[in-house]
Amino acid sequence: MTGTMTGPRRQDTRKFVENLSGAGKSIAVLTSGGDAQGMNGAVRAVVRMGIYVGAKVYFIHEGYQGMVDGGDNIKEATWESVSSMLQVGGTVIGSARCKEFRTHEGRLKAAHNLVQRGITNLCVIGGDGSLTGANLFKEEWSGLLNELLEQGLIDEEAVRRNSVLHIVGMVGSIDNDFCGTDMTIGTDSALHRIIEVVDAIMTTAQSHQRTFVLEVMGRHCGYLALVSALACGADWVFFPEMPPEDGWEDNMCQKLSENRADKKRLNIIIVAEGAIDCRNKAITPDYIKDLVVGRLGLDTRVTILGHVQRGGTPSAFDRILASRMGVEAVVALLEASADTPACVVSLVGNEAVRLPLMECVQITQEVQKAMDEKNFDEAVRLRGRYVLLPLLFVAVRLIHVCFYLQSSFNVAVLNVGAPAAGMNAAVRSAVRVGITEGHKMFAVNDGFEGFHKGQIKEIKWGDVGGWTGQGGSLLGTKRTLPGKHLDKIAEQMRIHNINALLVIGGFEAYMGLLELSSARDKYSEFCVPMVMIPATVSNNIPGSDLSIGSDTALNAITDTCDRIKQSASGTKRRVFIIETMGGYCGYLATVGGLAAGADAVYIFEEPFDIRDLQTNVEHLTHKMKTSIQRGLVLRNENCNENFTTDFIYQLYSEEGRGVFDCRKNILGHMQQGGAPSPFDRNFGTKVAAKAIQWITRMLKEGFPSCRCRIVFANSEESVCLLGMRRRAMVFQPLAQLQGETDFVHRIPKDQWWLKLRPVMKILAKYKIDYDVSESGQLEHVTQVRPKESDFSACI
Repeated sequence: MTGTMTGPRRQDTRKFVENLSGAGKSIAVLTSGGDAQGMNGAVRAVVRMGIYVGAKVYFIHEGYQGMVDGGDNIKEATWESVSSMLQVGGTVIGSARCKEFRTHEGRLKAAHNLVQRGITNLCVIGGDGSLTGANLFKEEWSGLLNELLEQGLIDEEAVRRNSVLHIVGMVGSIDNDFCGTDMTIGTDSALHRIIEVVDAIMTTAQSHQRTFVLEVMGRHCGYLALVSALACGADWVFFPEMPPEDGWEDNMCQKLSENRADKKRLNIIIVAEGAIDCRNKAITPDYIKDLVVGRLGLDTRVTILGHVQRGGTPSAFDRILASRMGVEAVVALLEASADTPACVVSLVGNEAVRLPLMECVQITQEVQKAMDEKNFDEAVRLRGRYVLLPLLFVAVRLIHVCFYLQSSFNVAVLNVGAPAAGMNAAVRSAVRVGITEGHKMFAVNDGFEGFHKGQIKEIKWGDVGGWTGQGGSLLGTKRTLPGKHLDKIAEQMRIHNINALLVIGGFEAYMGLLELSSARDKYSEFCVPMVMIPATVSNNIPGSDLSIGSDTALNAITDTCDRIKQSASGTKRRVFIIETMGGYCGYLATVGGLAAGADAVYIFEEPFDIRDLQTNVEHLTHKMKTSIQRGLVLRNENCNENFTTDFIYQLYSEEGRGVFDCRKNILGHMQQGGAPSPFDRNFGTKVAAKAIQWITRMLKEGFPSCRCRIVFANSEESVCLLGMRRRAMVFQPLAQLQGETDFVHRIPKDQWWLKLRPVMKILAKYKIDYDVSESGQLEHVTQVRPKESDFSACI
């Protein structure tokens, strides 16, 4: 978040701001329906982006009820009125069910209240019911204005000025039940609450050899149940889209009995509140408890999580998602024309898109229709490619596995580089999916160092039990590269007849696989399929937008920043200087700054000098002289060799003397520790399963009649990295990724998250002279229509 720009950059900025001018326009934001963590982040982003472009922005308190009642429920928002909202759960502006808005008379009152304030741009944050109501309001708008004119409540000039109502929606729902977006605001935070409870329960369950049945929310959608089951390594899961067949009671009890015979001390069963069997009969936690106690005599307890899933502070993911969506919602409103249909800002893969609101609502309603008609396959298909289908594949393999295929291949798994939360979930998934594919799975301890020392052993199904919630690397991981020990590694591959490699790790894993592939001419043992899964808190691997472990690190940074800012509550004005990890990659600092509401963030990718530092200090000093009490400045550890954390701390302390004082914190390795977040557990589980599928395909399609287990693969395509690129998970040959890599600084040459820096600066109240980074301007999303493939593509 550097200072003034010169030359073409400033010209680009002016053009950009002109295109987004909101002068003379009024925007209102409301939250409706059930509350969800992250809604406040979306409200904050709408308000600040709206004010930034010169529009008037209004709060509508208590949802549609406040719009109908008018008066003090509709208030103009200021920049300061959304301060300290980002970390608060629920919705500060309130939400309420409104029967009156469902009537024509109620919508007429609402229209009158909006026209009186000149509000013709409406941002609605809620579920499909709230968004449907907004679309109906838009369709009736012209008629409502004519009625108000006939009643003498408004004049013809008011009708002309307010002739078009623009609607943009954002989905706030913990259930993740809206078709057209991979994640809704609040879902990730709800998963955090569930996993926190499950992790706590597991310790007491193990102490007493108990079975726990947990009911999670999801009356019509089983996303929370399915993901939490995968994230905690549950033994069984029930959710509405996939009712169990007749005889499920026998299968489940047999599974639990086998667990107890294998000396497993606890069983976890997850039940969605809307779970049903194939005959549409409800499956309740009490029924499952009575079944387990009656048939097996196991000590069983029931826990119903209820509204605790809606509570608590929003996760880093939800804050970032809400901030991105809120800014894009304002952009969409300003770009809308008279004939632009209502849209909803959605997340597909890692890309923000705008989708026609009613098409998404229609598909969402078709899901429920399919459920009512017991057409469950259609319901799952309509849910979307990233919502249930990939998870169902993994769940069947990891939870409801009934058989193993048979093959003649040996697959080795190892961790390389620094430890990252989620590595163990990926290893567990790889081992178990590999076993179901018929492979013999081998674990390599301590990375390439353990490989050349022969620390290799077969790993079985039960060996990875309980690994999903464990932080670090249970296999052991080191930064050692294989270059000096290629001959010994080749020998170990020959001894154990390794036919494929799965490497889970960071930049050292990337470098290591490049070294192995370049040595294929000398060592034929390396001519096997090899695939890498990025796992590093730094998120600095080319070929992937996200890495396993980075979400957990972001949550650690965000939680720490929240606590640090809270420590200054009630004291005099204070600025905190925080140093984050990441090497030369500024991902953690930038995205962590966006999630924590930072005032400035310094990174290597965006060079800065002393003038930029001075500009930032003056900007923060000006903010501190108003109603702002606390400031937050983040610095990536290698952003500049001269402008150290100590230097920036001393500069801010001196320049802010008399206005604020300073404190500094170096977060260090706490960012690598702790239990993995639900996102990292889920992400690691899915990508590892996909990687094993790729290995299976390479082995069986390339060597369908191989009985002697001799595999030879030396093409570029046989050494790949599996990464998320925008909307899809893709396999990319490492040889092709070399051109995208800055090997000196160990970062990709092109990094998508740099596009978030303008968003961060706008929300920190920076002026137009320095609001766009060198990477480009604020990303505009395109208007697209949902395709069949968007809702049906599987893992």
